[in-house]
Amino acid sequence: MFNFSKSKGKARDIVVVGASAGGVEALKQFVKSLPKDFKGSIFIVLHIPSYSETRLPWILEKACNIEAVLPLDGEEIEPGKIYVAPNDHHMLLQEGKVVVKRGPKENRFRPAIDALFRSAAYVYGSRVIGVILSGLLDDGASGLWTIQQQGGITIIQKPEDAEQPQLPKNVLQYVTPDYIVDATDMGPLIAGLIKELPHNKNKLSKEELSRLKSEVIIATRDNAFEMGIMEMGELRPFTCPECAGTLVRLKEADMIRFRCHTGHAYTASSLASEVTETVEARLWQCMRALEEVNMLMNNISDHYKELHKNEDSKLYIEKAKHAADRARTIHDLVLQHEQFSEDSRLNKKHK
Repeated sequence: MFNFSKSKGKARDIVVVGASAGGVEALKQFVKSLPKDFKGSIFIVLHIPSYSETRLPWILEKACNIEAVLPLDGEEIEPGKIYVAPNDHHMLLQEGKVVVKRGPKENRFRPAIDALFRSAAYVYGSRVIGVILSGLLDDGASGLWTIQQQGGITIIQKPEDAEQPQLPKNVLQYVTPDYIVDATDMGPLIAGLIKELPHNKNKLSKEELSRLKSEVIIATRDNAFEMGIMEMGELRPFTCPECAGTLVRLKEADMIRFRCHTGHAYTASSLASEVTETVEARLWQCMRALEEVNMLMNNISDHYKELHKNEDSKLYIEKAKHAADRARTIHDLVLQHEQFSEDSRLNKKHK
């Protein structure tokens, strides 16, 4: 299904773009700067809620007069066209076709930037131009690194030009891009790059390529365990916050990632963010349970009071008070609890 493209003699014509918060404006500026006769194929992942159908193709067409579509699974790739990932589905690339599948979430998202970027890097190698725009956290860091290792060109929006600079900043910790430019300068830059013939300079080992292919396939369906993900990394003692599955740690240069045996994938930052958010949710649940104990004890106390069993009534009132005190303690802990991610660390570092 996913195989190498024969890139020899072909232009650098596959452009993959990832954006998150603040990405719509950056995407508008980017496509607006493209020439009308642009010959490359552009594939865009923008993080959107699973319940909200994206209107991005309509927005981009108004900005640039280039056809933009939500592709169907198996749709053939055409030059001079923009493909936008549908909500709640990964968009990946196969030789000559777009793959749209509802595979396991990566970095808490579906569609995920890393999923698109990895598939493009694996299938098209040095023909790929990878672009990171405005956003939060670091979905796209692993994928852009992979594109670079496969000989592709990497471009990052200047953090100071981005509405939300955290994604560009986070990616810059792991990838030294070929270009760092404003969104308005990307169109002319990429229009020039797609006229060049790529140089094959794959830096991935056979083992890394094998794992890359497996992860691309995993993104299309929940079959990580069958694909042997547990043998591709180091087993860790903590579990996936999405499904409680066993996690393995994967390493790419200075970057560590995690994937569970059911397929969910995380960077270290997205895992920290999800775990700390889960802790807060569980603290609220614990507080709610103690408040229910308080209500139940008071209810039983009232029952004994009606029966004139005052000693029994007092006992339950005391139990109710203990539960209320514990609930208040947990309530205070919740308010002190900090959700943490790489964005949090960088924000503190730059204060």
